[in-house]
Amino acid sequence: MGAKEKLEAMLNVALRVPSIMLLDVLYRWDVSSFFQQIQRSSLNKNPLFQYKYLALNMHYVGYILSVVLLTLPRQHLAKLYLYFVAALLLFAGHQISRDYVRSELESGYEGPMHLEPLSMNRFITALVGQLVVCTLCSCVMKTKQIWLFSAHMLPLLARLCLIPIETIVVINKFAMIFTGLEVLYFLASNLLVPFNLAKSAYRELAQVVEVYGLLALGMSLWNQLVVPVLFMVFWLVLFALQIYTYFSTRDQPTSRERLLFLFLTSIAECCSTPYSLLGLVFTVSFVALGVLTLCKFYLQGYRAFMNDPAMNRGMTEGVTLLILAVQTGLIELQVVHRAFLLSIILFIVVASILQSMLEIADPIVLALGASRDKSLWKHFRAVSLCLFLLVFPSYMAYMICQFFHMDFWLLIIISSSILTSLQVLGTLFVYVLFMIEEFRKEPVENVDDAIYYVNGTYRLLEFLVALCVVAYGVSETVFGEWTVMGSMIIFIHSYYNVWLRAQLGWKSFLLRRDAVNKIKSLPVSTKEQLEQHNDICSICYQDMNSAVITPCSHFFHPGCLKKWLYVQETCPLCHCQLKSLSQQAVAESGSSTNPVVEQSANPPQEPLSAVAATTETLGTVPTCSALEQEPTMDIEPAESLVERRGELEVHVSQEEANSNSNEVLQRILTTGKVQPEDLNVKALPPESEVCAGI
Repeated sequence: MGAKEKLEAMLNVALRVPSIMLLDVLYRWDVSSFFQQIQRSSLNKNPLFQYKYLALNMHYVGYILSVVLLTLPRQHLAKLYLYFVAALLLFAGHQISRDYVRSELESGYEGPMHLEPLSMNRFITALVGQLVVCTLCSCVMKTKQIWLFSAHMLPLLARLCLIPIETIVVINKFAMIFTGLEVLYFLASNLLVPFNLAKSAYRELAQVVEVYGLLALGMSLWNQLVVPVLFMVFWLVLFALQIYTYFSTRDQPTSRERLLFLFLTSIAECCSTPYSLLGLVFTVSFVALGVLTLCKFYLQGYRAFMNDPAMNRGMTEGVTLLILAVQTGLIELQVVHRAFLLSIILFIVVASILQSMLEIADPIVLALGASRDKSLWKHFRAVSLCLFLLVFPSYMAYMICQFFHMDFWLLIIISSSILTSLQVLGTLFVYVLFMIEEFRKEPVENVDDAIYYVNGTYRLLEFLVALCVVAYGVSETVFGEWTVMGSMIIFIHSYYNVWLRAQLGWKSFLLRRDAVNKIKSLPVSTKEQLEQHNDICSICYQDMNSAVITPCSHFFHPGCLKKWLYVQETCPLCHCQLKSLSQQAVAESGSSTNPVVEQSANPPQEPLSAVAATTETLGTVPTCSALEQEPTMDIEPAESLVERRGELEVHVSQEEANSNSNEVLQRILTTGKVQPEDLNVKALPPESEVCAGI
């Protein structure tokens, strides 16, 4: 984005801030009390203020004006502000002229000005001011006809011509009337501009809704108006005005405790309306985004922005603040009570920010521990941030217990802080395990099991803490004050933090138990089998001193295969289904009740042994998985197989294999030709496909 685009974006926000401020003032304005004050004052005799509906109409006109300022396009909004500035300049010019006429009346001198130094000074000062006003008006209106804005200079010209003071007063009034007529003429000539703008805006909105829908229209307006930045700037202006008002009325210095109370009360004063509350929500969102961005920059440097340029975070904290403020009725409270409640809500927001920081730091720290990066500065940054996330939540929970009486919301803060510290402790423990494994020459046994137990312990503690929070919330709902919002929060917390976590943990436990049972059910290879196999583990690519043999005759390390089975229940090479003892027993019981299925699934063994005898004479025939995924070592295939390897996949029918599989396979391997009766693809079940690479 260039400098011009940045300037336009800043102007787009700055020009719309007064509309939000006007909405905030109109929300605070009590029409009834204002009308009562008017009746008590001298303005009661004015016919404009004798009827209450006029004040109500002013209230509605203010809302319309604020909406217009908020939704106008930037070019038209800039023109409107320029016209407003020109009107203010004309008013300032007439104020200068009126002050000059009043000073001349008070002096009573009507002679030549060069003979009276004070009169000459007054004239020169007024003349310079009027010339500046006329020049600025011509620049703002982008016209060279400067005489259109010089009507308020007539009293100065009259004084220069030695016209009596009484006549100069009349000339000053005439100049004001002339300027007013000019303004009315300008308004009348542009009377149809608002109507034309509204008509074109309605036409564009109708086209967008017809083509893209209401959702696209809302997103487009959201992006064009830059709503989050607009409300944040509005709230920061309110907060700065509140701080300035306090320090401008105080002479003595403020203590540290008083500054903290001033900070909370100023925030409480700046969230007394829905508009200021939205401003606080977006401000908290941007503050959270800034903290998380600094966290990622501290861990990764400039690479954090290259890998994740968007970093769409921070909205969780803002939405949390909005939900809690609406649920507790924050706007309707007095300032002191609002400041106290706001401190608790801000504690919850800080706990959420700490959790988001941990979500950023956890994968980076673990990846740094598992990598071979020896940079001490990177490791120091990762460990120091983890230590901060370990200590600060615990300290925050301790301070909350010291200064506040325990209730449901404070229990949520304390539980979140404790869980953050526990999770950081688990992350540091896994990081230490990775570093130990890195510095040792030999791999550490059962590292994955240790990591699983660490994560499982943390998940179990997290589940227990969430369960305690739900139990406390239910007891407060039953025996205390019941609210719909509180019940909804308890229900959502129970579903996401208790039920889903319990399901996920139980599923993970079942997968690990099933994987362990499958590994125990597989036969362990002997030294002779390993020497005859003479291969590496296809998962970790390391030599095998011990291995397990799958039903499809593949060799793997027990630990490597167990990690694989945590993810899926198939062989890593041929993707055959691996079943545990319980699953095999269930399958055998089902097959005993259906002999037809058993016969089709378990073909006679005699022909397969004959095939094995044939392969001994020809050499080891590679399987489909070995040809497609990973070559097997020390294979000496027949010469006829080398030229045609991988050119054809032949599916041999099961009836032919059961009757005379040895003869069929030998004929195919020696001649290289396939007879039509040997192919019966439709009749083949997936378990009985035999692939021959020819």
